[in-house]
Amino acid sequence: MTIAVRSLPHRRSRFALDIALEVKRQGTLQFFESTWRRYGDLAHLQLGSQDMFLVVHPDHVRRVMVEQRDTYSKKASYEGVRKLLLGDGLVASTGSLWRRQRKLMAPFFTPRAIETYLPIIVEDGAWFRERWSAAAKRGEPLDILTEMSVLTASIILKSMFSLEADDTIAWVKHAVETMIGFASSRQLNPVHAPLWMPTPKNRAYLAARQRVNQYIQGIIAERQRQAPDQWPNDLLTRMMQARDEETGEPMSTILLRDEAITVFFAGHETTARTLSFLWYALANNPEVAERMQAEIDSVLGDAAPTLEHLKQLPYTLQVIKETLRLYPAAPIYARDAVASDEFAGIKVPVGSRMTIMPYLTHRHPDFWDEPLRFDPDRWLPEHEAQRHPFAYHPFAAGQRICIGNNFSLFESHVVVAMLARHFALRSVPNHTPQVWMDGTLGSRNGLPMFVTQR
Repeated sequence: MTIAVRSLPHRRSRFALDIALEVKRQGTLQFFESTWRRYGDLAHLQLGSQDMFLVVHPDHVRRVMVEQRDTYSKKASYEGVRKLLLGDGLVASTGSLWRRQRKLMAPFFTPRAIETYLPIIVEDGAWFRERWSAAAKRGEPLDILTEMSVLTASIILKSMFSLEADDTIAWVKHAVETMIGFASSRQLNPVHAPLWMPTPKNRAYLAARQRVNQYIQGIIAERQRQAPDQWPNDLLTRMMQARDEETGEPMSTILLRDEAITVFFAGHETTARTLSFLWYALANNPEVAERMQAEIDSVLGDAAPTLEHLKQLPYTLQVIKETLRLYPAAPIYARDAVASDEFAGIKVPVGSRMTIMPYLTHRHPDFWDEPLRFDPDRWLPEHEAQRHPFAYHPFAAGQRICIGNNFSLFESHVVVAMLARHFALRSVPNHTPQVWMDGTLGSRNGLPMFVTQR
């Protein structure tokens, strides 16, 4: 395949390569970062007949996500996500279906609504305190990506389905990773075997999808067989009780399944990645870790976190926000031009794919001093107030900002407060993570760390 890259306005540089092999060689993030540094904030990539624009500058993010939001939609670029992962859940749906579902789901994710899940997060935080105490005694490194995935999977399964997850976490985690990796690979590689071919990757994906779908559909069916007054107070019950204000209709069983899968994927995988890279960042910035731990020690003592405690842990929240800046769990998202547009001196044809990269926006030197330095004080209120409003968009932006952003921040705040009160983590010597994107942000060579009891 031939790829042509243009810096704007219209100074052209061409080179030929097999884009799939080049992305595989460099990595998705590294390929787009090198493109950005060479060609600027709005590079135009011509991939065969596909126009692609790399969107980095905050003004251009605002243009696509807010000012001309009706010009850009989740069409072809999310077809694989719809087909392979999420169906018509909120992340991938469009048009009137998305507007209806967003309106139905929004009340479940307000700051007040998510506070009801505090006991679940505290319970699992206490479980991990015991788990990590044992690991600290053994003195063996843990893969923190795996650890945080186990924790967030348990929290979301309890929050969504009121299920104790001990016997399901392992296979659910493996199935989810299989599905996300498969969908991501096909998204980036234009040459792949059709699903009907019995290749090893196809068989593994189809088996994982079938098991996840059957599992969630079974939970919904069991709930439907119960009398409504016996339903537990969890997210699935809230979704089943929701009614369209115009028609009075509930969500269909298929939509319940798609939304449950969407919430599980988004609420488990992305928060796990944020927490993983937070521990890594703290290990490499001991002065930040000491300051955060001092704040937590002075507020919590030996108590479990309450809502009032969280209000008194602003620096801890700043650490989470700074982690999301340098290590956004969703480093790339896309929009498709459903009408032509023109801005920044360029014409955007219908069908163009806008590849929007918070990972790069968050490293833009025009908007961040020393952008590669981990500095939670960037999130002091006086500094936030002076920043371009679209220089930071880890949860996307505009009307389609991630509905679960409050839940993710809240969960992270509680988990970090509980675990940092009792543990310090340090990196394995001579191990440098190879930051990588495989659907979400990760490390190609894992993230092993030692857990030390404080």
